[in-house]
Amino acid sequence: MTTDFKSQLPIIDISPLLVKCDDSDMAEDAGVAEVVGKLDRACRDVGFFYVIGHGISEDLINKVRVVTHQFFELPYEEKLKIKITPSVGFRGYQRIGVNFTSGKQDMHEAIDCYREFKQGKYGDTGKVLEGTNQWPENPKEYKELMEEYIKQCTDLSRNILRGISLALGGSPYEFEGKMVGDPFWVMRIIGYPGVHVNNQENDIGCGAHTDYGLLTLINQDYDKTALQVRDLAGNWIPAIPIPGSLICNIGDMLKILTNGVYESTLHRVINNSPRYRVCVAFFYETNFDAEVEPLDIFKEKYPLKETSQVVKRVVYGEHLVSKVQTTFANLVEKTVN
Repeated sequence: MTTDFKSQLPIIDISPLLVKCDDSDMAEDAGVAEVVGKLDRACRDVGFFYVIGHGISEDLINKVRVVTHQFFELPYEEKLKIKITPSVGFRGYQRIGVNFTSGKQDMHEAIDCYREFKQGKYGDTGKVLEGTNQWPENPKEYKELMEEYIKQCTDLSRNILRGISLALGGSPYEFEGKMVGDPFWVMRIIGYPGVHVNNQENDIGCGAHTDYGLLTLINQDYDKTALQVRDLAGNWIPAIPIPGSLICNIGDMLKILTNGVYESTLHRVINNSPRYRVCVAFFYETNFDAEVEPLDIFKEKYPLKETSQVVKRVVYGEHLVSKVQTTFANLVEKTVN
């Protein structure tokens, strides 16, 4: 259960973990043990933490945001060239107001991307998301840059998850195999308009929610504070950007896999700055067809109380598709009508 973490998310330098993450004796290393302890406290108490020493160059992190700003600055007609529709697997650009959270309209625009997979691989469930990611031709280097960034975020997420597995008392590879041997991923490239004279402050850029996967890596503009994390007392704590860092938070699938030991935390986005804000969120997930349920080792170590609200089992792909169709219900209705 998350606690009152006051005014600051934890900051974790994971470089000692990355140095040893492929070594069989990593659990015996003192530096790794220190990182693992910090990960455990952050996941138990907050569900969010800053990651530094993550190995992704600051140049790449910054370029991802710079070219994203360039895309969102394009004329609306240009952005519509990669318009999101159900027919392309819900991949591509969505205008401001298309996205809904808990039934309420969000004030952001975005590009949605998913890991690509062969047609028919996941049967009727996967058919909803079948398609090719739509990358803009302008900026010209955007596709190549983002694909490199996705690769590095995938590697980083896998290594953080190994540290979390150690934190829970398992082996580094406890989650790998039938749960995360072939991980799915989602990328949301999001733009939040700034507040102007005629606009009402506190428009919700993205409503309060928990993430539905394993881990999220957030790359946000450094000069605007918009992401807010809720503590147990109901206070919204600002996640003030730290240059060079990524913010990591845990999602609903990790809550299930850990038998409720780690709990996903509510968060939202409100951009009260007069300037446009960009955030690139990478979601590291289980295998698309994984039947997600508490792993035996964690059921033994952390038995649930009878009052626990942890879901016993969910098929990740079905869960994801349900979320996508609910979020973009208006697009589905327009297609049907």
